[in-house]
Amino acid sequence: MERLEGTTIVAVKRDGKTVIGGDSQATMGNMILKDSVIKVRKVYNDKVIVGFAGTVSEAFAMFRRIDGNLHKFSGNLERAVVEIAKEWQSIEAPMRQMNAELIIANKDKLYLVMGDGNVVQPADNMISIGSGSVFALGAAKALLENTKLGAREIVEKSLKIASTYCIYTNDHFNIEEVE
Repeated sequence: MERLEGTTIVAVKRDGKTVIGGDSQATMGNMILKDSVIKVRKVYNDKVIVGFAGTVSEAFAMFRRIDGNLHKFSGNLERAVVEIAKEWQSIEAPMRQMNAELIIANKDKLYLVMGDGNVVQPADNMISIGSGSVFALGAAKALLENTKLGAREIVEKSLKIASTYCIYTNDHFNIEEVE
């Protein structure tokens, strides 16, 4: 069976707001299975946003680990994601490479958690994952550098642009923000 994959998730921080948005299409190969999947969610008392791309079961496994760490460390996002990297080192080799990525953020910090356990904090105030990520990230960068648009508007426009180029990204978005 082919894996469920293909999506676009983009995150932008600006003016004290962090926004993550994603499309809602699930595909298998070149077939659309569903066009109303929720890939961006608020967790930990609505103070943290998580967006995922990749194989659904593996993304949820990563999501559960992050959520558990947030509760374990009283919402300390930095500690929760650093602990993920430590946990990955102790996992048996076949489990180390998950075909999923997460963007996780609160009002202050933004991280990319990769399926191999690596955790990256982007140098600038944006990041994107998934099949349409190059389109969304390029649009977000241009909009951040050349407009006064707010984070939510940048995410919306970036997703719209990605949906016009990436066949695995639709134009039904779910967007969450924290401030």
